[in-house]
Amino acid sequence: MNYATFLERKTQDSSALGFEPLWMPDFLFDFQQALVSWAIRKGRAAIFADCGLGKTPMQLVWAENMVRKENRPVLLLTPLAVSAQTIREAEKFGIEARRAIGGQRLTGINVTNYERLHHFNPSDFCAVVCDESSILKSFDGARRMEITEFMRKMPYRLLCTATAAPNDYIELGTSSEALGELGYMDMLQRFFKNDQNTCKPMVYRNKGQNFQQLDDRAKWRFKGHAEIPFWRWMSSWARACRRPSDLGFEDHAFILPPLLEEYYVVETQTLAPGMLFSLPAVSLPEQREERRRTITERCEKVAELVDDGEQALIWCHLNDEGNLLEELIPEAEQVSGEDEDEEKEKKFLAFAAGEIRDLITKPKIGAWGLNFQNCAHLTSFPSHSFEQYYQAVRRCWRFGQKRAVRVDMVTTEGERDVLGNLQRKAEAADRMFSSLVAEMNHAMHLERSNNFTAAMEVPAWL
Repeated sequence: MNYATFLERKTQDSSALGFEPLWMPDFLFDFQQALVSWAIRKGRAAIFADCGLGKTPMQLVWAENMVRKENRPVLLLTPLAVSAQTIREAEKFGIEARRAIGGQRLTGINVTNYERLHHFNPSDFCAVVCDESSILKSFDGARRMEITEFMRKMPYRLLCTATAAPNDYIELGTSSEALGELGYMDMLQRFFKNDQNTCKPMVYRNKGQNFQQLDDRAKWRFKGHAEIPFWRWMSSWARACRRPSDLGFEDHAFILPPLLEEYYVVETQTLAPGMLFSLPAVSLPEQREERRRTITERCEKVAELVDDGEQALIWCHLNDEGNLLEELIPEAEQVSGEDEDEEKEKKFLAFAAGEIRDLITKPKIGAWGLNFQNCAHLTSFPSHSFEQYYQAVRRCWRFGQKRAVRVDMVTTEGERDVLGNLQRKAEAADRMFSSLVAEMNHAMHLERSNNFTAAMEVPAWL
């Protein structure tokens, strides 16, 4: 392999490869047609639309246009148990899509879950769709690298999620890189800086120094001139939509029912070693210890809250929590990590059909992509992951839900700081959406050359 070929294999071409839509069905709402038409013309794009705004039919219509244009297969990646739901949606709208497991001859739209990506060859497809693409947000994640590498030379790419960057704006760099726009580090260097002037800032617990100040110095922040250009650049490859009116359309049926959030602080029966009364847990080890020490009290409170005969979705974080909840709630079924994928999917579908009254699971297992509008009551324990909490709530509280949704958050005195962190991340996510929506009409595109045509020359001084 010569050097030019090596560089060509490593680069990501960010030029526009889209085309005018070949098929735009009437079953899409006006704002959905606008988003899909833009994404088709762009060729490589991201749609950051809120839960219940119809990302699944938009993905299917985008993929069908790619099939009709190129007459080659398209791969649609989804979280576990969402594949079956996507295929049902395709049947509902008259779009041909099939479950793919790898190894067979592929045509048309092929739906599979992320865990099976290694069974497929990227050269077999003309396009790929990533449903719930927030899986890309982890900069060092093995899954992110696998997906990005799979899509590197894909002519057409579409990312769809409601939580593009739930923790920090810099997580958007992984989506940009996957689409062939600015790479993660390129984005940081252009728009952000940290007071350490390093590419990977670190927090050192130096004796005698203020830890909060050290933490602030290690955080990425916008350069003084770069915030508006950043959102305009993002708008060149992404569209955000919390409601149709964000795009200039009427909201009509896309109005959410009330969300009733209740917080229950249970008393701890066993205090931390050496303590006379309960204090907020400060460090992560203290918070983990508090969570494990109060499992019984918190689970008993959840069992009391769901004892009303109505369907309830019960979120937990620890195996011990799930097992105890299953003992305390006789009508409940648990979807745990040790279940086979087919068993997990079977239970999720049964709950969606109303065949299971109470479902117990973890957000990292079932909080993405599933539609549970049949349920209007959920319980949760707090965690630092705003994305998990947001997605967990939006399984029930989504456009299409007709009833007010009740969220019961069960916590302890020691976990108040965790709740505060969740609220901070919620405000940051709302600012991100507002900024992106505000700049969508002022989108600009940063040109980046990927053509290495200049001949290499040996320096004269050698």
